[in-house]
Amino acid sequence: MKRLLTLLLGLVTVAASAQVHIPTHEEVGAACLPETIAPIEAPFYMPQLQKPVFPDREITILPATDGRMQTREIQQAIDRLSKQGGGRVTLAKGDFWTGRITLKSNVELHTEEGTTVRFSGEVEDFLPVVFTTNAGVELYSLGACIYANGAENIALTGKGRLIGPAKGGSIREGRPQNDGEIDPDTPVEERIFDGKKGRAIQLPTFFGPINCKNVYLEGVSFEQTAFWNVAPVYCENVVIRGISISSFGQPCGDGVDITCCRYVLVEYVTTDCGDDNIAVKGGRNEFGYRVGRPSENIVVRNCLSLRGMGGLTVGSETGGWCRNVYAHDCVCEGTRVGIRLKTRRPRGGGGENLYFERVRLKTEAEAMAWEMLGTANFVGGLASRLPAPPLTHLTPSFRGVTIRDIEVEGCRMLLYVQGIPESPAKHILIEHVKADTRRDESQSAYGHYKPQPKPYVVDMVDADGVTLRNFEVVTNKEEFRVTDVRNLTLENFHITVDGGKLKTELSGHENQHLRLENCNFAF
Repeated sequence: MKRLLTLLLGLVTVAASAQVHIPTHEEVGAACLPETIAPIEAPFYMPQLQKPVFPDREITILPATDGRMQTREIQQAIDRLSKQGGGRVTLAKGDFWTGRITLKSNVELHTEEGTTVRFSGEVEDFLPVVFTTNAGVELYSLGACIYANGAENIALTGKGRLIGPAKGGSIREGRPQNDGEIDPDTPVEERIFDGKKGRAIQLPTFFGPINCKNVYLEGVSFEQTAFWNVAPVYCENVVIRGISISSFGQPCGDGVDITCCRYVLVEYVTTDCGDDNIAVKGGRNEFGYRVGRPSENIVVRNCLSLRGMGGLTVGSETGGWCRNVYAHDCVCEGTRVGIRLKTRRPRGGGGENLYFERVRLKTEAEAMAWEMLGTANFVGGLASRLPAPPLTHLTPSFRGVTIRDIEVEGCRMLLYVQGIPESPAKHILIEHVKADTRRDESQSAYGHYKPQPKPYVVDMVDADGVTLRNFEVVTNKEEFRVTDVRNLTLENFHITVDGGKLKTELSGHENQHLRLENCNFAF
């Protein structure tokens, strides 16, 4: 009787899930941006973020007919309106050349349709250095093409094109700052990277507000960035909607990177990126741990991720934690990984209370992936899974992850979970998944990242408390592998192997409490 009730409950749940609408490519992204912001719903507290209102003052700047730099003209207009209490600076239709622009409180920078803003490729046009971060490390360097620090009520809007620092200049040809050049004990004021006297530079992000409140970004397109595109840091009440980002082929050309921010809405964004598409980050390693500012209470919805390393990503900088993230009604079509949770042994912090619902995935590698181990080129010997090192304050953790109502239209591997022995990936619920993992693996958009064929449809290592419920999978992969996983529950999990039979493998010595209910395979 108990088995019958469980089976009936499973069938009812599957039927209910079948009624859930999972969006398609045509229903999400910048082309579908509505005029108003719909009510924000989340499994945690979120304020109802709104479009900002600015005073009725406007300065319109015309493009220079001789192609001269207009940095000073644009900046003076922003400064003037801010001192007067706020307003709008409009860049009229045409071409502009500029260096770094700094937004000030209560000012909207608006770009008309047909406006193109091109940023200088020379370091001197981004000096003096400003307080900023580089992938979660505080320092002084070039900042961002459009920068703000400590401002309130700022906006970048319109239908203009923004073109990143010109190629061939000293920014792209300069020596970029790397991790090993900063000691965590060095005071922030002494971490200066200005390109002078042989010193390195930190490549500028494209739109990079820091320590700001009430930030609004809508409509513009970003192209040819030198580094990350949209990268708010230490900000509160941020809305990013209806923008388009094109940076495929640019190393570290992330789309939207949210670092140590609170109350963020990202919606109707289209990204085609050289690295992760939309990522939530918490500061890097010891630096992020010491600052101790999490990214929290973040909603991502109705976004379209095209090429990129991770469509919906948390990490890999997790030092101050990433918590309360809700991504729903999104499409990843052509990314390397779809839903991607990543960190490394010395990253610290981690991610918790992460929710992904109603997502369509078509990926070149994993559809869903936890990556906690890292590789030797980044972490040296720590990339060896065993022997497990002792727990420290920089041991990362991922826990409390819910993924439901997922449709997969091709991938190399459906699910990859790589925890670490000393900190397994914990408390994972994935349910209502319909997947066809078959795809042509002879082609790849990612060059040296081209995924190598593997036989696994699911591969789980070092996890504790995993429930996989209501899966219908068609695959050409023949193996389901479990290594040192505790408290694994599989319910209503059915796999059809195209032209073969599924093989299951238990490896390691710590597999405990594995329960299968109404599955068409066994361990």
